[in-house]
Amino acid sequence: MNRSHIARTAAGVVGGLVLVGVGGAAIAEEVGADGVDVNVTIEEQAAGALSLSVAAESETLTEVEGASADYREFTGALPDVTVADTRAEVPDGVFWYVTGQASDFVGADGQAPITPDHLGWTPALVTEGNGEVSPGDEVSTSLDESTNPSTPNNVGLSGEELLQMALDSSEATAANGEWTANADLTLKTPNDVEAGSYTSTVTLSLFEDTY
Repeated sequence: MNRSHIARTAAGVVGGLVLVGVGGAAIAEEVGADGVDVNVTIEEQAAGALSLSVAAESETLTEVEGASADYREFTGALPDVTVADTRAEVPDGVFWYVTGQASDFVGADGQAPITPDHLGWTPALVTEGNGEVSPGDEVSTSLDESTNPSTPNNVGLSGEELLQMALDSSEATAANGEWTANADLTLKTPNDVEAGSYTSTVTLSLFEDTY
């Protein structure tokens, strides 16, 4: 072996030692430590509920000019009414429905009240569905002719259905979600009704019942 070969080999070894030395210089010495607690509170998962909400608290009816020579007519719209079912399990043999019942229209200046049979509505679905819910029937006022002689439907809002579950409970479990309906409102009064402001409350109630 000649000396030049030995020299090249030594240089290679020295070069290798230099690389190892650079790696060793990057190792830090730990001089202290502390910890951070990570906390979480996991609440019990809600069982869900059947609930009702209304999009607005009031509506003002406006008069339809020249609607009829026999009465005065005022129209408006019931705000959107939504039923939500977030339950994971629905009891067997139950269904739900929403009704609306109007109180007297009370005059702000002591006028004689307008009874709720003078207020009717035409319910309609807002959200599209697959037949799991259906709107209630049109309800006419007492100043209209009934379209059902055997069971008069010109009774006004005395507790009439706005929206109802159309499935039995086993099917309703798969249809859980939200359903929205509203209704066109119509108030008809005699021509000699006293002038002034009147206020009525339409109470919307959600019921769950058994078959």
